[in-house]
Amino acid sequence: MFPENRFMEILIIGALALIVVGPKDLPVLMRRVGQFVGKMRGMAAEFRASFDELARQSELEELRKEVEAMRVNQQAVMTTLNPVSGGTKVFDEIGQHLTEPTPTVVPVADPAATVEFETPVAAKPKTPRAPRAKPAATTTPAAKPRKSTKAASKAS
Repeated sequence: MFPENRFMEILIIGALALIVVGPKDLPVLMRRVGQFVGKMRGMAAEFRASFDELARQSELEELRKEVEAMRVNQQAVMTTLNPVSGGTKVFDEIGQHLTEPTPTVVPVADPAATVEFETPVAAKPKTPRAPRAKPAATTTPAAKPRKSTKAASKAS
């Protein structure tokens, strides 16, 4: 539990505190030592949290600088595409070409060429189908008539 011989050191310190302070005041002293250690841990946690916050802020500032540099580079690229209108003219032309209807190309017939058409084959008229025959009904033996509940109750 305790590394090396730390247990003996703690036992010696406890025995000396019991002799010097006395058994009556030892619980009060231990409570104050515990409160002091708690305050020190709280201060250390606060220091660590503030240090982490500073690290986060420096990272955020670095990210902000990178984003701003990317924006400046993007604007520079846009202006180099078309310095007059800031590069938007190129994109407007592309968008205009995308929204314009595409012309349909109709081949022009060569007047010297002869065109032969095949005569369509006459379709055969459909003959109506004969109605399907219903399957023959199976005969079942006649069921015995059931007695009514009133009749059954009177018979018993």
